[in-house]
Amino acid sequence: MTDTGASPAGPLVTGAEIARLAGVTRAAVSNWRRRHDDFPAPAGGAANSPLYALTEVQEWLDRQRKGQEVSPEAELWQALRAAYGEQMAAGLAGVAAVLAGEDAPGLPDDVAARVRELARTAAPVDLVNGLTERFMDSARRAGSDQVTSERVVRAVCHFAPELPAGATVLDPACGIGVLLLSVAPGAGTRCHGQEADADNARFAQLRAGLLGRPRASIVAGDSLRADTWTELRADLVVCDPPAGVTEWGREELLLDARWELGTPSKAEGELAWLQHAYARTGRGGHVLMVMPASVAYRRAGRRIRAELVRRGIVRQVVALPPGTATSHALPVHLWCLRRPENGAGADTHHTVRMVDLTGNAPDGPLEPRPDQVADVPLIELLDDTVDLTPGSHLRARHRDFPDEYAALRRELGDELRRLAALLPELGPGDGAGSLDGATTSVADLARAGLVAYDGPEPVSASDQLDTDYLRGFLRNSAHARRSTSTGGTHRPDARGSRIPRMGIDDQRRYGSAFRALSAFEDGVRKVDELSRRLAEVAREGLATGGLTPRE
Repeated sequence: MTDTGASPAGPLVTGAEIARLAGVTRAAVSNWRRRHDDFPAPAGGAANSPLYALTEVQEWLDRQRKGQEVSPEAELWQALRAAYGEQMAAGLAGVAAVLAGEDAPGLPDDVAARVRELARTAAPVDLVNGLTERFMDSARRAGSDQVTSERVVRAVCHFAPELPAGATVLDPACGIGVLLLSVAPGAGTRCHGQEADADNARFAQLRAGLLGRPRASIVAGDSLRADTWTELRADLVVCDPPAGVTEWGREELLLDARWELGTPSKAEGELAWLQHAYARTGRGGHVLMVMPASVAYRRAGRRIRAELVRRGIVRQVVALPPGTATSHALPVHLWCLRRPENGAGADTHHTVRMVDLTGNAPDGPLEPRPDQVADVPLIELLDDTVDLTPGSHLRARHRDFPDEYAALRRELGDELRRLAALLPELGPGDGAGSLDGATTSVADLARAGLVAYDGPEPVSASDQLDTDYLRGFLRNSAHARRSTSTGGTHRPDARGSRIPRMGIDDQRRYGSAFRALSAFEDGVRKVDELSRRLAEVAREGLATGGLTPRE
């Protein structure tokens, strides 16, 4: 989460929040920063993620007539950020406590007064939901995995089984309760949760009460080391467990009865969470686990995966689209388990459904097409690797090697012809070093208002300067050598660089050549990737019988 501590000017806001206040896009705010000398200077943050004083921003927006009145909810959010910084869950819990008529120790008096004032005109449930959405959006923008993303919640709800009236649902690592309360929306559902962070757990419990969920019980504590729900046998267990955590308590839990499928290694904390979730299901109960894609094939977890398959426990593995998780762009999997009805031995289920949605957009459809689904017999999975990656099983079933090979071959030929045409016509120049005489520094251009920065590379801010000309000279190998320290470390500091002085017509002539070379380099990379894919398809097609050499 972004550090947003208070400054002498009051609460600080990001560029994205300025865009939300003004009702414009983030790109518009970037343009304002470049084009308006009186735009507020950063009051904190880093160079690539500056923070601005809210009062200064609001005054500037009012002067420009681009602003709108800051909503009371937005003012409350900024006051919470100023008071709590990275501990926003504690602030949200305090707000929820005030709305629920409970004590809120630690909540500043001015914030509590704002909450009571808001509660006179807004429904408490709407207010707490609005703050929850802001908290989730803040986590998404910061790349944090502290909160289960809305996309993951949507996927789990889509693939969750239909629950009977009065069903019991458990989330043993429930965070602020978003996944738990979303997958079991009915007021009659018994919701149980546990969360290691006490502030998160308190906010989740208070929010459940404000949402009208009297049968929700969420407690603080580590579910693996100190499970509160040892006697619970749920109809559904959902979990988005901590990923990549090696200190999950393996040494003290070596003889734990929950490891009926095998004791997880220190590196396989996700499989410890999976077995914990499975241990809390009743007969016929379901488990939906959000898992990193690597858990499906890592060698350390092979024996546990084999037991899941052999006993007919794992029913479906769904590879979700890249970008579904908040903290990274890699795909995540959804493992769908079910405890056999008879309570012992394998069920009558003899296949695992593999669903590969990695080709879909993260907000695209979740209902798979026929070519994205395969029912794989258990015997095919029980090999040396027990790979549960959906894509590896779907490719072998739905691949049309002749068409794929022909299409890639055509695409490569087209790209090679296009590549040859991209190279600019270049003639002899006046010799090496002939442009080193009359030069100017990028810093001088910036001070003159001709150059702006919106990211790591400079751009032209004037019709007197061509951006492609500027970037072309900054990217050349001689400049790269000048930007490299004696220790070999590359330091691309464009502000200290110099470029030749030219009229705008000559700039555009050079810029056109540099632009063509950049397109050529992009084409070379595409040709390299196409060549690799073509060789891979040809080799696999020949090896599997999908292709054969012509006479």
